[in-house]
Amino acid sequence: MHESDSVEGPLVGEDGDTGYRGVTACQAVGISYRQLDYWARTALVLPSIRDASGSGTQRLYSFRDLVVLKVVKRLLDAGVSLQNIRKAIETLRSRGVEDLAGITLISDGTTVYECRSPEEVVDLLQGGQGVFGIAIGGAFKEIQGSLSHLPAEPAAGPQPVGTGVPEQPAAGDELAARRARRRAG
Repeated sequence: MHESDSVEGPLVGEDGDTGYRGVTACQAVGISYRQLDYWARTALVLPSIRDASGSGTQRLYSFRDLVVLKVVKRLLDAGVSLQNIRKAIETLRSRGVEDLAGITLISDGTTVYECRSPEEVVDLLQGGQGVFGIAIGGAFKEIQGSLSHLPAEPAAGPQPVGTGVPEQPAAGDELAARRARRRAG
């Protein structure tokens, strides 16, 4: 840790944005300075306001950078390997996604998915291959709409008057056919 990193609070970056030094970023996100430094040196999450440019210079992270750092930490906490997190972020960047803070990521603890909409999810570890989700609420409403135009009958309504002939089983149901023959027999 650099001695000058011990100063707390925001600094104003050259472009007028508010910047946060490394120690502040670590405290806000809940990571160690060693993690932060490694992620910056390996270009996983670079400070967007000012990167270190030699001994004694300070990295300054924007608020959005802190959001991305927090997402990386949460994915790690969920069990996703740093290698898979890196691959997911590289896939996003290769597609031209500059603002990673505006993306919704979901994970099952192994794979990282980008959620583009309630219907579209993309597996970032498989080169951006599309996968799909089924919104149960959407399917529920679709079926309700379809059924409003179709006939229905009461489940506990009157049964048709029998002719004394046992009901014929569905074709291919051999066990039901044997039972019907025994009852009739």
